[in-house]
Amino acid sequence: MNALPYSLKGKRVWVAGHKGMVGSAIVRRLEREDCEVIVSERTQVDLRRQEQVERFVKERRPHLIFLAAAKVGGILANASYPADFLFDNLAIQNNVIDAAYRNETEKLVFLGSSCIYPKLAPQPIKEDALLTGPLEPTNEWYAIAKIAGIKLCQAYRRQYGCDFVSAMPTNLYGPGDNFNLETSHVAAALMVKAVRAKEAGTQTLEVWGSGKPLREFLHVDDCADALVFIAQHYSADEHINVGFGRDLSIAELAQIILDAVGTKASLAFDPSKPDGTPRKLMDSSRLAALGWKPKIGLREGMKQMLAWYLANAAKARA
Repeated sequence: MNALPYSLKGKRVWVAGHKGMVGSAIVRRLEREDCEVIVSERTQVDLRRQEQVERFVKERRPHLIFLAAAKVGGILANASYPADFLFDNLAIQNNVIDAAYRNETEKLVFLGSSCIYPKLAPQPIKEDALLTGPLEPTNEWYAIAKIAGIKLCQAYRRQYGCDFVSAMPTNLYGPGDNFNLETSHVAAALMVKAVRAKEAGTQTLEVWGSGKPLREFLHVDDCADALVFIAQHYSADEHINVGFGRDLSIAELAQIILDAVGTKASLAFDPSKPDGTPRKLMDSSRLAALGWKPKIGLREGMKQMLAWYLANAAKARA
């Protein structure tokens, strides 16, 4: 087990999933550290294939791994591709975590999701709410895979003494998000709809569900900062929550996005679409007690996200 704080100075750090929203944010954050960042292209390493992962880790010998690679998506994607969400995520995390153990990686930070918690967990959600009730059915395939990843990190820690830790971020948004309406999460989907409504001059913005569910949102650059902080300052068996500390309704989120985009369109709710979990606010007091707190407010963050989307519109809409 590594002494705390864990120093990144001179270390080789593999960011698995470096092209994703979180992975790319971690790479940006690591530019401020005196370390060597290692990345792997999909053409070079298919993380679902054990032999390829084992060979890569053996050759590159990372001291620290951020396991941010995952198949992700919103309610529609989870419902449409349950086998992919379960198999791909199980395979990726199993292969990377086992290769880290076999090649004596000093530390690994496994990235999960707040969807691991029961649908009706007490709010705000503490870490010990895990496995205390049924999951939200609309994303259970992804959630089950991530729960298995937490338990795998715990198992390697308990059996082999590996310094593997798990971090559970709340809902994320920001540069590099997925803006495909068929697979995106709520913030990105609403932003695309708002931009298109402004461009077309339409008077309404469709919002799935009632608009009443409460959600917490954390800017991805804040998340990356928290993950690097966790690598340096956290070493424990139990996973740790990473949140903003406040929530708001989907209707309020949609209005903030409309304001950022600069359109006067009104909100039109579609109650035939699922709401998902009624409320999901993380209790991140454990992380706060270690000395970390977020810096980017939601209105500022949405403006940053909009600027990135507009600058990358052709690629983001593909």
